[in-house]
Amino acid sequence: MSEPDLFVICKNCSSEVSPYVTECPYCGQRVRKRAPRIEPSGEPRRRSTRRPPSLSRLRGGEIPGIAPETRPSATFALIGLSLLATVVAVTTILAPGQDESLLKLGGIYGPLESDWWRLATSPFLHNNIGYQFIALVATGLFGTHLERRFGWLAPVVVFLAAGAAGAALSVAAGEYPALGANGAALGLLCAWLVDDRRANRRGWDREADLLGVYVVAAVLALLSLAWPDASYAAAAGGALAGALLGLVLPALRTRSFRR
Repeated sequence: MSEPDLFVICKNCSSEVSPYVTECPYCGQRVRKRAPRIEPSGEPRRRSTRRPPSLSRLRGGEIPGIAPETRPSATFALIGLSLLATVVAVTTILAPGQDESLLKLGGIYGPLESDWWRLATSPFLHNNIGYQFIALVATGLFGTHLERRFGWLAPVVVFLAAGAAGAALSVAAGEYPALGANGAALGLLCAWLVDDRRANRRGWDREADLLGVYVVAAVLALLSLAWPDASYAAAAGGALAGALLGLVLPALRTRSFRR
């Protein structure tokens, strides 16, 4: 450790003065702006020459101290695929009728036999714009919540798994046709709800509007009253699959995504 200076030289009169004064006692010239702090050992505290850490520039739309919300790209992609399938079916590119087009695109209109891949495609297909609008609004709402909390993979996995589980239960129950995203949307809702309730039990109150959540869940579950393509079995299967996935989503966040 370097020894403290015993004196400093006044630049005005060249006199030797104490390092603990701010003005020269001989000519009154200021030799430093402020007196150094005296440590318990008697040594003056030297000012650090290390530069303080600086923050990076704010990104567009960012408020100081608050990071901007990420765009839910994966959720938008799921909605976009469903809309694209509807455009293809309506324009009758594949077959002379909408139902025929939906069948060729992967819709379920009867026993699957060896076409198990239809379980993954049928949740993207709708033959009624009202049904599709409600299902995709719920998909966008709860898919966005999951994506911003757990990363882009969460809504994709939940949508596909819940949609396939709902379609499989509909086939097992013999409910045809089995089309649309009511089961997948309910899966996203239930996955979010299960995680939210578990967080609440741990003392993390996220102040969610549960009344609105339950209303959306009831609407999705009762869609088949207006549109037979929205199977009750698909809704039940999707909700159950989503609730189970909601139990493991925190592990997905811990291992593969950092906020």
